[in-house]
Amino acid sequence: MSAVGVVIASRDRRATLLATLRQLEALSEAPDIAVVDNGSVDGTADAVRAAHPGVTMVALPRDIGAGARTAGVQALDAPLIAFSDDDSWWAPGALGRAADTFEAKPRLGLLAARILVGPKRRLDPTCAAMRDSPLPRAPDLPGPSVLGFVACGTVVRRSAFLSVGGFPAGVAFGGEETLLALDLAAAGWGLAYVASVVAHHHPACSDQRPPRDRAEIRNALRTAWLRRRMPAAARLTAHLTASAVRTRQTGVLLEAAAGAPRVLRRRRPLPRALERQARSLEG
Repeated sequence: MSAVGVVIASRDRRATLLATLRQLEALSEAPDIAVVDNGSVDGTADAVRAAHPGVTMVALPRDIGAGARTAGVQALDAPLIAFSDDDSWWAPGALGRAADTFEAKPRLGLLAARILVGPKRRLDPTCAAMRDSPLPRAPDLPGPSVLGFVACGTVVRRSAFLSVGGFPAGVAFGGEETLLALDLAAAGWGLAYVASVVAHHHPACSDQRPPRDRAEIRNALRTAWLRRRMPAAARLTAHLTASAVRTRQTGVLLEAAAGAPRVLRRRRPLPRALERQARSLEG
């Protein structure tokens, strides 16, 4: 069993996924890999089984969004799990460095890597923000403390990830990382940005989305209602409502309102100290 496993959730992107698997299988760390097919109709599962028989294939009958990553984590036994998208992969040596870092830092629950985008290897803007995090630097963590991450360049401690529930089924991709980050921090795990661990992300031009699409607004509202203390939850709701109106995506507000009673029944506000840290990231 490898120290680090890799989980990929994918849907109807067979050719891109197969190219990514070739990159991952060439790594000297030889990670165990799980692909979760999120209800594809393009023959993804059969293609992976035929071309990459060493990959654990989890074929879901329908799209369960980000929850597919949790299904992939459950399918592997590695103590550490690195997430990739079907258009991202890990640099040679990165997973080994991540494993060494986790071994040296027992409170570390999540490592956010440096993500280089496209052939020009441009630094992902979120990584720049994590590098310059205003949060207090914890002496028992290997880099700047963070309360967010980009999933396609992240390594988690499997036990920590599963202990807080991972990514819930049914939550769409787009800002889904924030709730998991807050839950890990609330459970006492450290989250840190580590620039020496590198991932590559090569999104197609058609994958570039507006800063806030429907899923991002819906997930941000859900996270605010589930975890943020008042008045921060109210302030974020007003801000996100204005954003939805401005971008003509008011339908997402109706969707969120319909699900609000179910969400609020599971509300568990952050500890006050963690709420203060979350507010400090909002300017």
